[in-house]
Amino acid sequence: MSEPFPLTLRRLRQDEHVRALTREVHLRLDQLIQPCFVAEGRGSAEPVPGLTGVMQETPASLLRQTEADLRAGVRAFLLFGVPRARAARQIDWSFTAGQIQALKARFGKDIWLAADVCLCSSTPHGHCGVLNAEGDHLDNDASVQELTAAALAYAQAGADCVAPSDMMDGRVGAIRRALDAGGLERTVLMSYAVKFQSALYGPFRVAADSAPKTQSALRDRASYQLDPARPADAWLCAERDLAEGADILMVKPGLPYLDLLRDLSRAIRKPWAVYHVSGEFAALEALAEKGLAPRAALHREVLTAFKRAGASMIITYGARQARELLDL
Repeated sequence: MSEPFPLTLRRLRQDEHVRALTREVHLRLDQLIQPCFVAEGRGSAEPVPGLTGVMQETPASLLRQTEADLRAGVRAFLLFGVPRARAARQIDWSFTAGQIQALKARFGKDIWLAADVCLCSSTPHGHCGVLNAEGDHLDNDASVQELTAAALAYAQAGADCVAPSDMMDGRVGAIRRALDAGGLERTVLMSYAVKFQSALYGPFRVAADSAPKTQSALRDRASYQLDPARPADAWLCAERDLAEGADILMVKPGLPYLDLLRDLSRAIRKPWAVYHVSGEFAALEALAEKGLAPRAALHREVLTAFKRAGASMIITYGARQARELLDL
C-alpha cells in the first residue's frame, strides 16, 4: 500500500468554504479596542501623522467621533487625555476626568471605556513619573502616589477600566487598594504589565504630546520600561502585577514580542491584551499607501497573529475601520 500523497494536506485549503470551516483562529470586532486622544485647548481636531483615521480630538469632536465609532460597531475605547496645564507634582487630573464623565453621560453602558493612567502627558518633562531632585531618575513612590490619584479620579468619573502604563513598581497594588477603599471595587484594572522601551512609539508621542523633553537629564525611558533583551524581566513584571490584583495583563508593543505573548498567555490564565502600537500600525499603512501590499490583507494577517499568540483583546488604531476594511 502506498503512502498518502502530500495532497491530502491541501484538500482543506482548496476553496474558501473549506478554509473558513477549518479555521482555528477567528477575529471579532468586539475583541478590538480603539485608542482615542483628546486635547485641552485645541480649536479643531488634528490628524495624527501615520495613523489613518485617528485624530487628536477636541472635547466636542471626541463625542462626535464616538458616535461614528458606535455606528461602525466599535464598543471599547482606550482614552488618552492631553491637558493644557502641566505640573511636576500634585497634578490636576480634572481635564481627562471631565472627558470620561462626558463620554459616560452621553453613551452610558453602550461603551466600555478604559482610561490610560500615566504622567507623561501631564508633566513638563514628558516622563511617566515624578523626577527626583537631580532630574536623572524617577522617584518610584512619589510617582505611584500621583498615579493612584489619577486612577481614582478617572474611576470616580465613570471609567469602566483604569490602565496604568507607567511601569513603576507597585502601582497596580496601590491603585487596586485605593479603588477598593473608595467603593470602586467593580472598576477593572488593566495593567501594561509587559511594556518595552521601543522605537515604535513615534506617532503616539505626537498624539499624546508625551515625548521626553531633551532638556531633562533623563533622556529616555530605559530606566523604567523593559529592555527588549531581558525576557525574564517580562515574566517578573507580569507575575507581580497578577499578584497585586490586575484583572487584565498587556504586552506592548505587539509584533516584536509575539513570543512573550504566546508563552505568558499560556502560563498565566488571565485575559491578555496586546497593543498594536502606533509605529507598527503606521508601517502597515505606509506599505499600503506605496502600493507594496494590500491594506486589508496586511491588517488581517497581523491581527490574526496576535490572536494566534494568545491575545484576548487587541488595542488597535484601526478598530473603527475593521468592519469595512476586514469585513468583521
